[in-house]
Amino acid sequence: MYDERLAEFSRERLDGRPMPDDLRVLLVAQWEGRTDFAHLLDLDFFEAGEVHPLLDTSYLSEKELADPEMQAVNAGAAEMATYVKLVAKGGKGWIGYWVHPDESPDRAWHLIELDTEFSFWSMVGLTLTEGCAAERASYRDDPDERIAFTQLASELAELGLPLSTQDYDALDDTEYRVDPQALMEELIEAEREKRGLR
Repeated sequence: MYDERLAEFSRERLDGRPMPDDLRVLLVAQWEGRTDFAHLLDLDFFEAGEVHPLLDTSYLSEKELADPEMQAVNAGAAEMATYVKLVAKGGKGWIGYWVHPDESPDRAWHLIELDTEFSFWSMVGLTLTEGCAAERASYRDDPDERIAFTQLASELAELGLPLSTQDYDALDDTEYRVDPQALMEELIEAEREKRGLR
């Protein structure tokens, strides 16, 4: 029923890459108007045509857009968007996948958050659902995020979206091979050099 819409989302948000199973479930739930997952995970998936936050310059004035320094920043951010595949609003700003080609092909895509100050944050877990559940666990009323995570994992399993573990400490926490923040700075610096701003 949602095959074409899922394919369109994949083309627009993941450059046509295969969609992770949990992302498929979460998207269909949102499109069906279900709020259970959104409530538990604090996610609001992008609609078709929404601009990638790293490509959005609508908040800049014409003067800012014409500024060579800002052009360097925007060009670096645009290149960065080829590796940062944001799929939803949530967490610190936006959430998605880090798909840099130097990352290990033997594991699921790393999760990544981008905040409103354009800082990147890693997330634990092998799936978007695990990463968001781990983050949400720290905001729950329970003072121990481990207990809160186990409760969230149980609630998600009851809704048909089991996690690979209910143990917070067992969540995958593999570090990035390529640091997103350092790469963003390198890309912006390269754009500055192209414009003679060094």
